[in-house]
Amino acid sequence: MKKGFLLLTILICISGYSQVTDPDMVLIPAGEFNMGKNTTNPTDWQPEHKVHVDAFYMDKYEVTNKQYYDFCVKTKHILPEFWGSAQFKSGLDCPDYPVVGVSSYDAEQYARWVGKRLPTEAEWEYASRGGLVNKNFPWGDQVDSAKVNYGKKFKGILKVGSFQPNNFGLFDITGNVWEWTSDFYGDDYYKTSPAENPKGPQSGRFKVIRGGSWHSGAMCVQTYYRNGLPTSWVDFGVGFRCVKSAK
Repeated sequence: MKKGFLLLTILICISGYSQVTDPDMVLIPAGEFNMGKNTTNPTDWQPEHKVHVDAFYMDKYEVTNKQYYDFCVKTKHILPEFWGSAQFKSGLDCPDYPVVGVSSYDAEQYARWVGKRLPTEAEWEYASRGGLVNKNFPWGDQVDSAKVNYGKKFKGILKVGSFQPNNFGLFDITGNVWEWTSDFYGDDYYKTSPAENPKGPQSGRFKVIRGGSWHSGAMCVQTYYRNGLPTSWVDFGVGFRCVKSAK
């Protein structure tokens, strides 16, 4: 077992899981982890607290332009805001790049169409850590530009799967584009968050985005970093990936 790789309270019973045959999804085992991080200055990612999440399947990659285009054609859904933009790699000329310019509502509509859903914020953070305990990034404590698209080094969005996956087999779980979650954003939610499968506040104006993007600084691509956007917001640096419950 790799040093520092410790999954706490792994509760796996394969016979009890529904079988997902999608080769682009991976099983994220049930477990407990420390969500957030205690820091000197008050922030929205503290207090650090233990959270248990049930097992679920998660897309290996962010949803691509081609996948989203198929959804739009078959459901007559509006195309993304920046569709056709070479600058933001948005369109069928870049089929394997992550879709951007979609709102939280758009992402939820797509997820339902493919029989999935958006991850909760807790599921997203648990999955992004890849089993590493109290590390700042999916690979350790130091940012590494050879492992993540951030800070404008690559001058734009990259094709999905451009870097090595984390220990759960998830590609680009930080950097490249931010990812919508299903949780409403609350800056003090961690003070009252339940310990079992938290799903965020019951309402709000903003939805949580996670992971940072190609034009974010190192702080934003840390596993515990949180941000929120209006549910109707569309952005050239925000996309999403989907999950499916394992039971």
